[in-house]
Amino acid sequence: MDIRLEGISHHYDDFEVLRDVTLDIPAGQIVCIVGPSGCGKSTLLRFIGGLERPRSGRVVQLGQAPEGCLNPLTYIFQDFALLPWRSVAGNVSLVLEDHGIRGTAAREIIEDVLARTKLTDFAKALPKQLSGGMKQRVAIARALAVNPAVMLMDEPLSALDSQTRELLMDDLVDLWSRQPFTAVYVTHNLAEAVRLGHKVVVLSRRPGQIQEIVEIEKPLPAREFGDPELDEPQRYLWRLMREEARAADAELMDV
Repeated sequence: MDIRLEGISHHYDDFEVLRDVTLDIPAGQIVCIVGPSGCGKSTLLRFIGGLERPRSGRVVQLGQAPEGCLNPLTYIFQDFALLPWRSVAGNVSLVLEDHGIRGTAAREIIEDVLARTKLTDFAKALPKQLSGGMKQRVAIARALAVNPAVMLMDEPLSALDSQTRELLMDDLVDLWSRQPFTAVYVTHNLAEAVRLGHKVVVLSRRPGQIQEIVEIEKPLPAREFGDPELDEPQRYLWRLMREEARAADAELMDV
């Protein structure tokens, strides 16, 4: 299923957040959205997920969701959003229970997504027993359990230390390589964007407008930590964003 944004604009009273954002999100690609603080990245993600409606423009879903899809659009949050009294398997099970899936059918799905996210040995563990990286793996497994058409990822690695972020990026690349998925990935981290994105959408400072869409030509599975071929796209993104980021920082300090 493809997603198309057509002329998305939004304001809260006199505060303009986004202006005329038009974008195609093709099935099977990870589209990263970057931009200065306050430029409307997370707001745009909420519009895609249907949590809010823009003042003008529309979000269009094109084509069919994958077979067995329970939720066409599903979120992965920065703060993991796990229930502390449920085990790893229990947290994954929750999204299946909402659809009336229990027993053997649920067990098969849970075992599959835990295996895919390297969590099989931790099925009975509680969130308090897990590191931050492991908790985010549970959140990813929970998202995969509903076989979504599109995953909406809002700064999913920003709460983790640098080494754990690298491990999770390796895991996401591995997951995509074995079974390509579609994702919209919001991040402040340019290294994450060029490591994971098939294309990177650069928003201006508010009101957020598309400044440029940068295609990352190197195949996703071939990208590695410290890859010199990714240095130039990262430097180019920063050149695009630097003055906008400075201006946005000054605006935020004046609020």
